[in-house]
Amino acid sequence: MNYIHPLADVAECSIGEGTKVWQFVVILKGATIGQGCNICAQTLIEGDVVVGDRVTIKSGVQLWDGTRVEDDVFIGPNVTLTNDPYPRSKEYPKRFLGVTIKRNASIGANATLLPGIQIGESAMIGAGAVVTKNVPAKAVIAGNPAKVIRYIE
Repeated sequence: MNYIHPLADVAECSIGEGTKVWQFVVILKGATIGQGCNICAQTLIEGDVVVGDRVTIKSGVQLWDGTRVEDDVFIGPNVTLTNDPYPRSKEYPKRFLGVTIKRNASIGANATLLPGIQIGESAMIGAGAVVTKNVPAKAVIAGNPAKVIRYIE
């Protein structure tokens, strides 16, 4: 059974069984969220977003159009995902370049992920990292710009 807090604003979308949506969350029409997810307070999910099963999205995260999050991903508090490589007020790209986060990846608090990048399966992104390039599977990255510091065995 789903739980949607009465102070959440959830438009017509698909939310899987057992997902919890907490207060002050906004989910726009068309979004797809899998089963067993935890969408924490003050999160925004736009309509062209797909979130897999058992995903945790901590407070203060915005998932913009084009974002794809696979199963078992952790997104820490205040992580910033972007989708427009050349943002200008009132000028929109023909297609947004969302971030793709592969299965079992973890994104540390306050990390920033630039448009169009892919985070590899089981990768770990350090808190505060600025991710400017694709991240290989099982890589641990940190810094600004983020660099591989080791691999998970």
